[in-house]
Amino acid sequence: MPTQFNPSDFLKTVPGKPGVYRMYDASSVVIYVGKAKDLKKRLSSYFRKNLPNVKTQALVSHIAHIDVTLTHSETDALILENDYIKQYMPKYNVLLRDDKSYPFILLSDHRHPRLAYHRGAKRDKGQYFGPYPNGGAVRESLHLMQKLFPIRQCTDVYYKSRSRPCLQYQIGRCSGPCVGKISDEEYQQQVKLASLFLRGKDKQVMSSLVGQMEQAAQDMEYEKAAGFRDQIMALRRVAEQSEVSGNTDDLDVIGVHYASGMACFHLLFIRDGKIFGSRSYYPKIPAQTELEEILHSFMLQFYLNVQVQRTIPKEVIISHGFEGVTELESAINQALGRKVEIKTSVRGERAKYLKLAVTNATNAVASHLSHKNTVEQRFVALEESLELSGPVSRMECFDISHTMGESTVASCVVFNREGPDKAEYRRYNIKGITPGDDYAAMKQAIARRFDKVTVDSKIPDLLFIDGGLGQLRMAQEIVDEKFADIEKAPQLIGVAKGESRKPGLETLIWGDSEDEFALEDDSPALHLIQHIRDESHRFAITGHRNKRQKTRNTSTLESIPGVGPKRRKALLQFLGGMQEVKGASVAELAKVPGISIEMAQTIHDALRG
Repeated sequence: MPTQFNPSDFLKTVPGKPGVYRMYDASSVVIYVGKAKDLKKRLSSYFRKNLPNVKTQALVSHIAHIDVTLTHSETDALILENDYIKQYMPKYNVLLRDDKSYPFILLSDHRHPRLAYHRGAKRDKGQYFGPYPNGGAVRESLHLMQKLFPIRQCTDVYYKSRSRPCLQYQIGRCSGPCVGKISDEEYQQQVKLASLFLRGKDKQVMSSLVGQMEQAAQDMEYEKAAGFRDQIMALRRVAEQSEVSGNTDDLDVIGVHYASGMACFHLLFIRDGKIFGSRSYYPKIPAQTELEEILHSFMLQFYLNVQVQRTIPKEVIISHGFEGVTELESAINQALGRKVEIKTSVRGERAKYLKLAVTNATNAVASHLSHKNTVEQRFVALEESLELSGPVSRMECFDISHTMGESTVASCVVFNREGPDKAEYRRYNIKGITPGDDYAAMKQAIARRFDKVTVDSKIPDLLFIDGGLGQLRMAQEIVDEKFADIEKAPQLIGVAKGESRKPGLETLIWGDSEDEFALEDDSPALHLIQHIRDESHRFAITGHRNKRQKTRNTSTLESIPGVGPKRRKALLQFLGGMQEVKGASVAELAKVPGISIEMAQTIHDALRG
């Protein structure tokens, strides 16, 4: 039996120096990480009588052990604290869960370069522009680039397979380099202009286009001059729309709003005096956490993030001040090797940006709380409509998706009292059944979901089955079997589509009695059921389409002996797709790099069965 934690004995061993402390519970799990300029003073504050903060009281009641790590300075302690928070994800720390890499625009290094969305490691050769605050900003920029510069955005496979211009060429969004509709020299000129534009050199791009227009007019190439004129006009419209102020500063502006246990940090990314993009963050906050701690934790975790460090401007403005700003500045400067200034009091244009960011943060919190309240009301209405004996904390819904029995996928989506819990979503690739047998597919999915269920498992209070009585019976059979020795079993309800599949006409079926019933089409309870049913359908069909596409592109090649990933890639890229590979002759297959005449014959015979 472990020795009970004795604060008095522990504090006698703690020095009054800067460092980081980790608090553990009885299971040796880190539940909190903190830093201090004076460890003895800070840790002593946790064990005073009459602690005012409810969160601190809860934290202290679970402490079984504390580790301390000394550092040379408070700045070093701040950096180490951030590393420990990312490593342990402690229960009582404010956590910023945003581990996605930032997206870029890639201008590839091909004979005819391609503009493309890119996220992840920079393995492809070419120029990378960004990072952008989110994927939407990249897609919006790429859409704009199509209107301004006729550079291809199609994939290499599609580009190599063209024998005539595509629709993008017809509507003036691409110059058709794949079929020789533009010379290499002219195409490279457009690539150069696009590169300058993405680097913010708008005036240089405009000047170059004006010069080319005047030269074309002097050479009496009036159609070409008109094309440059239209391009200049489009660029001017974009410049007018994106101009925000006369300054050329780079700033991060952060508006903060905290209410009812929810905080939003809305960031405006100002680059060259223009709003480059915006993004809202909603950190996970333990109950009863003070705003001071939320501000410190967010700034620490966000600006010491490796992905973010490459994008930090010289000036960061935040709507609220907090203790430790100076130390945070020092930590960022130490990590970057350059100076970054954090401000909380600004005037003029900066104050306008800050007001805009705070307004967005306030609206975001209000919207989220309203949605949360709506979901809660629907749960209450569902409990009343179904006359349940207890509250519903977790619901799951299963759906099956396939095309004529091909690539069958089952989905399981999860809702809690706050709405969809996407981290709990699951998909099941269905195998070993007769193609198109939805009953067998549902039976397999439910069996796999509850394969090793115990009393400590996450068990739904309600389990919805998207389908009629047949699917419901299969699911009920498995649930009865798996929960034979477990007292708590989910209540099954089938959701059968109504006449003409019209929403509001669904028939609901109890799993145990098979009695049918219906809810009013304006019932909040029915709206919640429709929501989880539609979400399960969306999740299933997305998984099915991805699986079907993957199967159609690679499955037949994967089954051919001697055709590995490199040869599959060469075949698809050289010939332009799976259909072209299937239709190719032995001689055509042998022209693919890495494919001998013997291998070409093997592939030809295998694809023709």
